[in-house]
Amino acid sequence: MQLDPVDLDILAALQNDARLSNKELAAAAGIAPSTCLDRMNRLRESGVITGYRLQVDSAKLGRPIEALLFIRVQPHKRPLVQPFVERVVNQPETRALYHLTGPDDFLVHVAAEDAQALQRLVLDEYTARDEVALVHTNLIFQKWEGGPLLPPRDDGHARSHGKRDLNG
Repeated sequence: MQLDPVDLDILAALQNDARLSNKELAAAAGIAPSTCLDRMNRLRESGVITGYRLQVDSAKLGRPIEALLFIRVQPHKRPLVQPFVERVVNQPETRALYHLTGPDDFLVHVAAEDAQALQRLVLDEYTARDEVALVHTNLIFQKWEGGPLLPPRDDGHARSHGKRDLNG
């Protein structure tokens, strides 16, 4: 699907605040609300917009310790991957799971209640599994979200829509 500047303005505005009303979104993109609604439907139907989600503060939900777990599985074979993925994504601590290339096979972003809960997770849910050969744990001190994901410009440089607040 070819995206024009109006589509990109709509996507940037929504990625910065998915709660915008159609009227506010149309004003941000400089188009009529009816046109905005048509474009939004086209972006959804074409699969550019895949959904909307709520972001929560894990610390305020009782999980202030966040970590990245780099996991190596052996053997790294298809019959083991799907059950491993299902087990990981069903852990309440799991925030995201990535299947990687390189020395590690998976990266799991987790949020735990405290250091002991993180240790229990690593020992009881990961290293205790036969296929898990290694778990390397990195604590997250602070994180920042990137800005809107937009297609690269024709000249190869990234587009810039909106400011990123590095103090938040």
